[in-house]
Amino acid sequence: MLKDKTTEGKFKGDAVIWSVFFFLCLISIIEVFSASSHLSFKTGDYLAPVLYHCLLLAVGVVVMICTMNIPCRYFKLVTPFALLISFLMLVIVLCVGETTNGSQRWIDFLGIQFQPSEIAKGTLILATAQILSAMQTPEGADKRAFKYIMTVCLFIIPLIMIENLSTAVLLCTVIFLMMFIGKVPKIQLGRLLGVVALTLAFIVTAVMVFGEDKEAGTADMKGKHVMVQQQAEEKEEDETLLEKIFHRCDTWKSRIDKFLSSGYVPPEKLDLNGKDAQTSHANIAIASSNLIGKGPGNSVERDFLSQAFSDFIYAIIVEEMGIFGAFFVCMLYIILLFRTATIASRCANTFPALLIMGFALLLVIQAMFNMAVAVGLVPVTGQPLPLISKGGTSTIINCAYIGVILSVSYSAKKKDGLDEEPQQRTAAA
Repeated sequence: MLKDKTTEGKFKGDAVIWSVFFFLCLISIIEVFSASSHLSFKTGDYLAPVLYHCLLLAVGVVVMICTMNIPCRYFKLVTPFALLISFLMLVIVLCVGETTNGSQRWIDFLGIQFQPSEIAKGTLILATAQILSAMQTPEGADKRAFKYIMTVCLFIIPLIMIENLSTAVLLCTVIFLMMFIGKVPKIQLGRLLGVVALTLAFIVTAVMVFGEDKEAGTADMKGKHVMVQQQAEEKEEDETLLEKIFHRCDTWKSRIDKFLSSGYVPPEKLDLNGKDAQTSHANIAIASSNLIGKGPGNSVERDFLSQAFSDFIYAIIVEEMGIFGAFFVCMLYIILLFRTATIASRCANTFPALLIMGFALLLVIQAMFNMAVAVGLVPVTGQPLPLISKGGTSTIINCAYIGVILSVSYSAKKKDGLDEEPQQRTAAA
């Protein structure tokens, strides 16, 4: 008889998930401490960034333990309220949100900044899992489930996409995979893929038409850039309207152009000071590593990467821990996904199984996005490395996702033969 590897007491739940979480947090503290030289230079205190990060992790652990001790059946109760709050916060952030790095994604509440999109991601996964589980039939999900999921997504995803396209794409990918796992009819999924392909083609076309790669214009065509500025003055009202609607198109187009034009660049022609500086220094960090790396705290490129502690922390991990260390970090996320799948396969009910698979897919796919950006496989997306990158809202929310997985591993009813007395064990705890 197969039995879950669980711990008891306050730290109950699957031991493998606990181990993965412990190693990710340990790597996070070491690498954030090493990669925060840019912040240390600004503050003059080399311990302040890592101490703040440790405080956030401590808060995240408390949130995770609290979430872990909530029986999974109670997660259904918060879905309507979470959807309403997420929608309102996404509208508020578009109207009066704080702007950081050219995007309006933050809300400042009592001196604390947070991204409503982080809360909306978990809410949408929660709603999708509940819809799919409520409409399961012996042949799979009812056809109406697809319509209900799409309706909920239409209220959330477009609001995220305006300011954070990469997060919207990430969330759409996870929802699609959840519908596939939840046995939504393949005809409906095929039609959805067709609509998504057309939508992406429209978005890319709009970006290439309305966006402007300002860096390329100033570097190669200064005269034409002046003429464009003169034309902009003549059509100031039209340009202002377009700028309000497509104000992120310049960034998106620049990233697409850089990715499509990527190829071998001689070392003497690397852009080490311009807008491509982060990508260039990330490439140098990876190229200068070896099997065992330079050792923790010995990174050189961290001093030149302004987002070394966040978006490009995987490049610093490769530089300091080498290929072996990079592979180990990647395997931690893979283990998290497969262990969660094992836990989900043992659940007697579909809701907890779909819920934890949604959260695991969200964490792992986001991690793959971040790693792919660091090694130059995809354009820059701005997605942090879950549970490792220095962050605020994302760190705490990701800990809550792990707490949900641990809760399901401990309290969810198991299939016959796997756990004969799940309710007695929960009551005893």
